[in-house]
Amino acid sequence: MQLKWLLGAVADVPLSQQVIDAHFDSIFLSKVSASKINSVLAQNLVTPSGASLVGMLSKDPISLVAVAAFGTGNWQVSISVDDAGLISGLLLRPYVPPPTSWPQIDRELAALAPHVSFLAAQVSSNGSCTAIHQVASSTPRPLASEFKLFVLGALAQQIAAGRVTWEQKLTVEGQLKSSGNAVGSGSLQYSPAGTEVSVLEAATKMISISDNTAADMLINLVGRSAVESQVAQWSSHAAPDIPFLTTREVILMHDVDYPTLADQYLSLSPSLRTVFLASSVDPLSLGEVQGSTEPRDVDTIEWFASPEDICRALVGLQQLSGQRDLSQIRSVFSLNSGDLGLVHSQWRSVWFKGGSEPGVLTLSYLARNSRGQTFVVSAMTSNPAAPLSAGATESLLAIVKGAFALMG
Repeated sequence: MQLKWLLGAVADVPLSQQVIDAHFDSIFLSKVSASKINSVLAQNLVTPSGASLVGMLSKDPISLVAVAAFGTGNWQVSISVDDAGLISGLLLRPYVPPPTSWPQIDRELAALAPHVSFLAAQVSSNGSCTAIHQVASSTPRPLASEFKLFVLGALAQQIAAGRVTWEQKLTVEGQLKSSGNAVGSGSLQYSPAGTEVSVLEAATKMISISDNTAADMLINLVGRSAVESQVAQWSSHAAPDIPFLTTREVILMHDVDYPTLADQYLSLSPSLRTVFLASSVDPLSLGEVQGSTEPRDVDTIEWFASPEDICRALVGLQQLSGQRDLSQIRSVFSLNSGDLGLVHSQWRSVWFKGGSEPGVLTLSYLARNSRGQTFVVSAMTSNPAAPLSAGATESLLAIVKGAFALMG
């Protein structure tokens, strides 16, 4: 019903506040204003006679992904609704048809960025990742927010050991607040200092909306060394992740007094870098950050792993979720399927984590089909010299979807 309304409503933009209030829930409107909704529709999707439905990619009782024809061409429309049927999530992006062969996938990957690593694998009953198709799948790349899989793994280990509980309260503190202007995003950075959240809420925000402050709070909780140990367990490329950086530290070194601070850090050995972070980076204020749209040290000041490493991380988390005290891992991944649009009747479960910053884009998924088979697709692209193209996300998402279609 809401999709049908939206396709007709684009003929009447700008929409009144009353009309918008009648179709969007209050939580969505607290984050996206009516003027923003009208602006997006006016810039991209106004169609005098309304838009038309091209086809449905996926649907379940509370969400759907469809392709619709607007005045500017075909767009992918993702909609979710709350219990009252009001729109609680809306994502509009140009529709890119998925590739239909592995050679086509290789060509499209090569066109996206100079540095690419890719793995499409089936997960065996013993948890190993068997490649079906790969491109430099053992070569590590910058991860952006995909590093949060290792933080979740370290957290799970401490919960299993009884040192942390899902219900345990964490406090938002000024020195742990991060921001979303380099890697990831989030909402906890806007919470007043002293705000309390549970470990489960922080973990859910870290994965579902890539909340940087939540990630840094959890790194602080489990300890930097615990995350480094988790990386060593799942990754064949642990050395570049020592010391394991917080998002706040990456943002400060990318965007404060650049490149002086970054160069000082890179000139040091790993053992001295930890001291430098504590003495010269952590005390800085986020108010000093001057963002950039250009890549900055993405091959040196970042988090690193290969698609094979990420496959082990996703499978490792899936195995951990089978433990009674760690079943909440499944709920952590349940809120965001990464707009992949796999048909729900064919793909019963989809776990997602991705990441992006200037010059870096990563997308990784673990999905289980209706026959009980589990597959992983991990795609990593980077360009240390220039931002990726404006349509890179849509193109990489189509590649990943095409890979799942070819495997499952």
